[in-house]
Amino acid sequence: MTNACHIAFIGLGHMGGPMAANLLKAGHALTVFDLVPAAVEAAVALGAKAAPNALHAVTEADVVITMLPASQHVEALYLGEGRLIHAVKPGALVLECSTISPEVARAVHAAAKTRGVAMLDAPVSGGTAGAAAGTLTFIIGGEAANLERARPLLEAMGKNLFHAGSAGAGQVAKIANNMLLAIHMIGTAEALNLGVANGLDPKVLSDIMRVSSGGNWSLEKYNPWPGVMENTPASRGYEGGFGVDLMLKDLGLAMEAALASKSSTPLGSLSRQLYALHSSLGHGGQDFSSIQQLLKRS
Repeated sequence: MTNACHIAFIGLGHMGGPMAANLLKAGHALTVFDLVPAAVEAAVALGAKAAPNALHAVTEADVVITMLPASQHVEALYLGEGRLIHAVKPGALVLECSTISPEVARAVHAAAKTRGVAMLDAPVSGGTAGAAAGTLTFIIGGEAANLERARPLLEAMGKNLFHAGSAGAGQVAKIANNMLLAIHMIGTAEALNLGVANGLDPKVLSDIMRVSSGGNWSLEKYNPWPGVMENTPASRGYEGGFGVDLMLKDLGLAMEAALASKSSTPLGSLSRQLYALHSSLGHGGQDFSSIQQLLKRS
């Protein structure tokens, strides 16, 4: 792939917006579309061109990148009413970066192949901070040759690239990762709640656990207790970040995969129940670390 190419970027939310911004910084020409006009305007202010709809965005694109909320949105866009895969020119490359079911990812891969379009499912990890900093981890499914073609673009948005395997493998790895993320976030919140309820300072306890056998990513990067760590959602009222309902969606995908493969995931199942309860109490739009509030003693 040449140093600069024409990219269609669809989905400019908390993750997609910063990813598109980093591609613009790298010198690529972007045509963008999102259902939220303000998101499009923000990208245009950085140098992108706005498209009236997704079909117009991809018509002349060398690369199509999509970052959408859930499986049903990706399926509808590419294979359903949107029929986007039929508008992508043969020889183009599709990078589907949403977190979706492996089955939907494989269906889009198959449709792309019949059109002579290269594709990778490439969900990301690293959160909104990683998206802004260009340090995301891409977890990739698809042909190795397509990964090499996409590498310069992925490296403009991320720091770590992992080829998980064939079509859909990126999604399997991502939902396994996010299931573990939910489990250790809940465990971290539970441990902090126990310590504070028994008189400990949450920052002191966090520092102890972070360098002890309880250390994990939530303690290192994303502490769920307000005021313990600067620049985290917990310290700004759990605003921004990775939403409770998005985590709940990913846990649902994990449970679907577990049922299909007859895998035992008792902690994943319990995590899904807790996040479902938290969402039902009106916290679906808050960051997933707000699960601390579900456990916190009033």
